[in-house]
Order: sequence, then structure tokens, then C-alpha cells
Amino acid sequence: MSKVPVTVRGAELLREELQSLKSTDRPRVIQAIAEARAHGDLKENAEYHAAKEQQGFIEGRIKEIEGKLSHLQIIDVTEVDARGKVIFGSTVQILEVETDSEKTYKIVGEDEANISAGLLSYTSPIARALIGKNEGDEISFSAPGGDKSYEILEVRYV
Repeated sequence: MSKVPVTVRGAELLREELQSLKSTDRPRVIQAIAEARAHGDLKENAEYHAAKEQQGFIEGRIKEIEGKLSHLQIIDVTEVDARGKVIFGSTVQILEVETDSEKTYKIVGEDEANISAGLLSYTSPIARALIGKNEGDEISFSAPGGDKSYEILEVRYV
């Protein structure tokens, strides 16, 4: 498997989730299974089946996160000399040419992306159009809602 780019914060969040799953969620569901077993007949015990299903979800998520963590390429944008270019991890303030509205996005890994929080996946059309450009450049790309044009107002590396 190839390396998966992620920001420092994204890697921290994955590690925190893994720790929570192992130290809190896993013991809680093990306790729930033990309590459900104590109620007797497991064939018709809804609590037992629900707890086992939850256990499967938790164990699957633990394996998924451990797999991701083993293939991460953590990129600390503060240590990269980007010379004013938009790169993975940079925060970009843009102006939509058509509506004159400003937006600020941080370009992050796919697992970190959350458009409502201003976190764009580096694989998204807008991020692909932004990467490699400088302040003052204009970009255009095709979005699901039609063609869009933006001007890059500011690039920050935080």
C-alpha cells in the first residue's frame, strides 16, 4: 500500500480515536457482552447480539485505524519551504469571482476532509486546481454545479 498523506493534526486525531476505542469503547462493550451472557439464553438475547455487533464494529475500526497509521505520511506544512505556493496542508483564502464571496480552506488528507469545517481533501477538484498556484493567481475548474473561478487571496502555512 502506498503512503497516505495526512496533516499533523489529522494523525493526532487518528491516534486519539484509536486510544479511545482501545481504552474506553472496547472494555465497555466487553462488559456489556458479559452482562448479556449472564441473562441466559443467547439465541434470543437482543442485548447480547447488539453488544456483539458493536464489538465487531469497534474491532473493525481499530484494525482500519492501525492500518492507516502504518501507511501515513505525516506532512508538517510549517517545515516545508513552499515559497508561497499552495501545497498540501496550507490554508488558502479565495474569492469566488462570480459571487464576490470569500472562503477559507485548508487542504488535508481524505480522512480529514470536512467541507463544512473548511477542510478540503487534496483529491477534490478545487484542491487539485489550487495546488501549485500562488497568491494572486486565478483558478478555474469544473465542479458538479458547473464551472467555477476563484482568485487566490492568501496562502498561509499554519
